[in-house]
Amino acid sequence: MESSRFAQLCVRHRTALVCLLAVLTVITAEGVRWARAKRAATTPTTVGVVTHGAARLTEISNSFIPMPRDVPSAHASALTTLPGDRMLAFWWAGDRESAPNVKVYAARWQDGKWGQPWEVASRASLGKALGFGVRRIGNPVAWTAHDGRIHLYVVATGMGGWAASRLVHLVSNDHGASFAVRRLLPMSPLFNTSVLVRTSPVGLVDGGWWLPVYFEIGIKYPMLMSFDADGDPSWMARIGSRISTLQPTVVPVSKTEIRAWMRDASDEQRVQQAYSRDGGASWEDLPALDLPNQSTSLAAIRLRNGEFLMLHNHVEGDATSRSILRLSISANGRTWRPFVDIASGDAGDEFSYPTMQQVGNELHIAYTYQRRAIAHHRYRITLGDNH
Repeated sequence: MESSRFAQLCVRHRTALVCLLAVLTVITAEGVRWARAKRAATTPTTVGVVTHGAARLTEISNSFIPMPRDVPSAHASALTTLPGDRMLAFWWAGDRESAPNVKVYAARWQDGKWGQPWEVASRASLGKALGFGVRRIGNPVAWTAHDGRIHLYVVATGMGGWAASRLVHLVSNDHGASFAVRRLLPMSPLFNTSVLVRTSPVGLVDGGWWLPVYFEIGIKYPMLMSFDADGDPSWMARIGSRISTLQPTVVPVSKTEIRAWMRDASDEQRVQQAYSRDGGASWEDLPALDLPNQSTSLAAIRLRNGEFLMLHNHVEGDATSRSILRLSISANGRTWRPFVDIASGDAGDEFSYPTMQQVGNELHIAYTYQRRAIAHHRYRITLGDNH
């Protein structure tokens, strides 16, 4: 009896020691990562203030992006612009999140309508290209480079949950008709795992771009990865010092000032923010905005009149964390006012993971609709006299 208790005690001590060593490994690896991190400023493409006066939006249409047949669930859409006022939308769809049949799909916006979707990536196709089994895929994000190539980033796991994710970089040379795996991005010293992507990249004046990413195992924090014009990663910076923020959306204000707003996984439950004064090389945390955020993704852009737009999930009264999707507006990025509710429903409804792109004088918004489809709203932007 005593020997049995002694054995159980030893097992508990060994388990505790293994857990402690794992935590120390993470802390050490992360310390080494940021002690050696390269800090190199780059210059983002900025939206100059060319039109004064408040922005007005007029809805042109709202619809759903066509879904693949017999696929009941969809989530995590992303948009990228193409020449000629065209766009591509990407999202994952399958039986449910992490289901074996989840695939990444794309559809093309052209001549004012969406075409039929096509398959871009699956567990099988990524596993074959990478040489190891892929257990789950999700969160596609795309960028159209100056040379016309489309760079697609997809979250994939070989084992475990989303905290064991890696980022797969795919490239299309035929306007999105097909994609080939280029690399696993070198993101983390911890077996290159636990880094994910969600929000839109930002263009640079040299033809490169920034990819907002985030780390998520034990602690959570946002990062910015810079790519050169050839699509090769060049440097990475941590956004602020918080350990409970993720999914940063990044907006340039000038050649040197950059703003970032983040999903909040802390008890504060507010949109978190940070800013850089040196072109993204270093970041300083700011106090949280007076906007609720119960750990939901958001999106932001800056218009030609200097105003900021933010898509976020609002919570009030009987609303739940994702049952109201609101578009708010700000003149300075610090104080915000409601602009229009894009979607709202009953407690438990879901309108989430928004993304938006400006195409000419139109604003295109896409988001998850009840985990069943990807909704698309189209607005005409008018800049001029006050409301």
